[in-house]
Amino acid sequence: MTVLDALVEIQREQDPTLAFRYSCRVGMCGSCAVVINGRERWACRTLLASLKTEAVTVRPLYHFPLIRDLVVDMAPFAAKMKAAGAVFVAKEGEEAFAPIGRNVKERRQIDGAIECIGCGACLSACTMVGWNEQYAGPAALNRAFTLMADSRDGAGAERWPLLLSEDALVRCHGQANCTEVCPMELSPTDSILKLRRKSIFQLVRSAHRLDTSGATVVA
Repeated sequence: MTVLDALVEIQREQDPTLAFRYSCRVGMCGSCAVVINGRERWACRTLLASLKTEAVTVRPLYHFPLIRDLVVDMAPFAAKMKAAGAVFVAKEGEEAFAPIGRNVKERRQIDGAIECIGCGACLSACTMVGWNEQYAGPAALNRAFTLMADSRDGAGAERWPLLLSEDALVRCHGQANCTEVCPMELSPTDSILKLRRKSIFQLVRSAHRLDTSGATVVA
């Protein structure tokens, strides 16, 4: 029996008012993300026997507005994506679909970061999200990393000011809580570190780019 099975049983047999989210029940959609015994997990993937405790505690994800019982408002997740510019913007004049082979270097660079399905577990585990509501958070920065490495995306210039703001890359303390709890085994921490390295080159180019008269141009 999984934690989700137990919640369904409680709802059907003991408390029909109990509210929680689930959809596929087979570990694919991520909608059943909750905090189980103090750790962010998917209820459908978590076997009761694996917890090895007589009492199991289940609470809603941290850092999200509570709607009811175990159901949280996921609107901040989308807002953080927007704040970090983590939305694909096609280049003008490009074909509608530009395939990138799975074995090309560009794809290999982001292969370990593209499977995020937006469950919110990483935001719940991130202590910086808890301290600063404006922080973009690991999911948004992970998504931004994949876009900055995508040759089809045309919003890189507009995205850099967002990523270099006080509430984005510099705010991460590298504790890797997000990586530890990600059910998809992604590492937003690695994505953030790679973006930071890219940002150094971006700052150097911006600071030393010269116009034709020799004057420094501040981007």
